[in-house]
Amino acid sequence: ATIDHNSSIVFVINHRSNMDYLILAYMVVNRSALSYAVGEWARIWPLQTLIRTLGAYFVRRGSGNSLYRKVLARYVQFATAGGMAQAVFPEGGLTRDGRLRTPKLGLIKYMVSEFDPEGDRDLVFVPVGINYDRVLEDRSLVRTLDPNAVRRTRGFIFSTVVTWIAHNVWLMLSGRWYRFGYACLSFGQPLSMRSYVREHGVDFRSGDADAGEAALQVLGAQLLEAVARCIPVTPVAAVATVFVRNPAKAMSELEIKAHAHRLIEELERREAYVHIPRADRDYAVTVGLRMLTLRHLVTTSEGLYRASDDALDVLAFYANSIEHFSSGSRAEAVGT
Repeated sequence: ATIDHNSSIVFVINHRSNMDYLILAYMVVNRSALSYAVGEWARIWPLQTLIRTLGAYFVRRGSGNSLYRKVLARYVQFATAGGMAQAVFPEGGLTRDGRLRTPKLGLIKYMVSEFDPEGDRDLVFVPVGINYDRVLEDRSLVRTLDPNAVRRTRGFIFSTVVTWIAHNVWLMLSGRWYRFGYACLSFGQPLSMRSYVREHGVDFRSGDADAGEAALQVLGAQLLEAVARCIPVTPVAAVATVFVRNPAKAMSELEIKAHAHRLIEELERREAYVHIPRADRDYAVTVGLRMLTLRHLVTTSEGLYRASDDALDVLAFYANSIEHFSSGSRAEAVGT
């Protein structure tokens, strides 16, 4: 859809990885500079410098300091009124189980609370869906859901990272290294606030706090639903879904491809964007299966493949990213 060049544009994005910032910035770098909020966890060297270069500002999520919240609100409102392109991650943090999280609408509230539909500048929210064949933090994110997991020290994390880098360098040198698969980003239908407030008969500038909060929740649900609809289906997500639906079954590659093809047809009927590299479904399934096998999330023996018993939670992490297409609604597939 065409967006008035004078509009304030806000990209509303699901949050799967810390790479999301880089991917989105790369996609829009030739069109606009972006401003977006990042939690204080990222204020570490050298990540802090990199993220600031990409247009981020740091926020204290969950801060109860009223003065801080007012200053942050004014900053966001000035940026919106000035037409600065912004990005918002309404989940407020990375998904832990692969599903979309319940939205936190503080920043969006600041943006709409002073929006004047009769003003010179429209406010346009653009839903963005992002998905990966490989989320570098997947095991760490899934591990946070285990209440019995032993807390890992910084030394352990550092040694793990060094070992991982050394292992991948060795694979490169020996000619056995494969890329991490596909990172896909998809843009949905823009939502004009000028049209929205007229169609719904709401005014977010109203002094009625209860009505304003109720209207904000409706808007937030609609935005996250729009984000869910445009999350791409990657080869790994599709193949992982096959194994999650058949967790104890050993399958041949031909059986896996048959299951995956039926799943892809189902997803396309539901108007999901399915990334098919080289426009070849067989190749897409082969790529997804290879990625899962190389990471030992799927084991193979005598030509048969089955989900690794200790990797079902990680397989579910990828399958859950597209689960809402089968359940019919994001609200039925909300995660943590």
